[in-house]
Amino acid sequence: MSFETQQTKVPRHGDLEDSLHDGKVEPGINEVGIMTHDEVFGDIKQDGPNYRNVGWLGAVVLLLKSQIGLGVLSLPFALMTLGIVPGLLILIAIASIMTWSGYCVGVFKLRHPQVYSVVDVGEIMFGKIGREVFAAIYCIFMIFVVGSAIVGASIGLNAVSVHGTCTAVFVVVSAIIGFLLASIRTLGNISWLGWIGLFSIVSAILTVTVSVGVQDRPALAPKTGPWDKDFHVIGHPTFLQASSAISSLILAYAGVPTYFSIAAEMRDPKLFNRSMFISNALITSIYIAIGTVVYYYCGQYVASPALGSAGALMKRICYGLALPGLYVTVTIYLHLPAKYIFLRLMKGTKHLTSNSFTHWAVWLSCVFTCALIAYIIASAIPVFGSLVGLIGALFGTFFCIMLEGAMWIHDNKERRHTTKTFGYRFLFLMNAFLVLLAAYLMISGTWGAVQDIIDSYNADGGQSAWSCKDNSNSV
Repeated sequence: MSFETQQTKVPRHGDLEDSLHDGKVEPGINEVGIMTHDEVFGDIKQDGPNYRNVGWLGAVVLLLKSQIGLGVLSLPFALMTLGIVPGLLILIAIASIMTWSGYCVGVFKLRHPQVYSVVDVGEIMFGKIGREVFAAIYCIFMIFVVGSAIVGASIGLNAVSVHGTCTAVFVVVSAIIGFLLASIRTLGNISWLGWIGLFSIVSAILTVTVSVGVQDRPALAPKTGPWDKDFHVIGHPTFLQASSAISSLILAYAGVPTYFSIAAEMRDPKLFNRSMFISNALITSIYIAIGTVVYYYCGQYVASPALGSAGALMKRICYGLALPGLYVTVTIYLHLPAKYIFLRLMKGTKHLTSNSFTHWAVWLSCVFTCALIAYIIASAIPVFGSLVGLIGALFGTFFCIMLEGAMWIHDNKERRHTTKTFGYRFLFLMNAFLVLLAAYLMISGTWGAVQDIIDSYNADGGQSAWSCKDNSNSV
């Protein structure tokens, strides 16, 4: 049965139907107070949380914020490693692959309306064993991203306060703020935070971009005398350095696993791909502009995260602008694994869509547990660039490239006996190639990122676990 046929008909309200969020729009309500039935959330009632209240524009904002936040801050450093031409070509190639992956998510969701996350995809493709394996990997990936965002937020607090207290304290504060914001129960209510986060992070990276363009020399360059920015059209990285840099670029688009959940909470999931295409076009344009300009003016003296590239004063200003965006990234990526665990525990019970004590106790426990694990990760691996590369390699390649290629093959494998067209054969081979490519990138990128972390711990002055040292000066 299709997704649409299981819903109570909801009257349209003109343009308001597709607005970001308008609490005044009331969907149709039947005689027992049920607004709609959903294959993920069950009966959505008038007196409970409305999990299906994200319009297509709200989805654009959530998609943008699920991408922009971590990856953009490491882009200039990745371009420095690879060289501007190879770096941009690889960035465009990754953007194209991720757009195809996003399209596959939209189509797969419509064919399988019971899907809320990649865990459900694992169950559809590989049964109960696939569900459990995907559940573990999905939650680990999302919580690792939260840990990386917490590290970024602690860097921001250090920069703004000029290392006002121990870095370990800032990590705790960031984790607590993330827990409080992620406790908001629905993505429809979080989408307004997405606007704040999007404006915050974009204004910060635009500010640092303008700043490096008007300054005489980057903040990390020698303060006096001649200096060489060592700008490379084509870089000469080692194999491990290149692998780690490519992994950082992959993480810049690694919001694909969140797409399922965003589509599931849209009022009309058929509009998901519209939102996704708009989002990816905007993201790629921003990435190319920011990465190119910052690397061109800073060269070898680009910082990672990039917001520290324009000097002490501008670093404080840029991180002050970026902090809300970093916390929204923490919020989204903390909310989604907690929501999955909550759905798993509460599915089939009356507490799922109610406001009962059990509902709130289980929900807050799920958010707190995920936040606690993310805090431990952020404290144990406090090296921003290396942590970003590790996440991109180990999880981003699997969830953002390999899985979507396998999804397309799964849903179209029967056609190989009946469809002999060039288009079908090309798509089949392309998706099989993407699966193999993702496997290669996972192995090589993880190797490079782990070596980066080891080198950072061994280096003089490197960050260590649960350190009080100012991490806003690291590169």
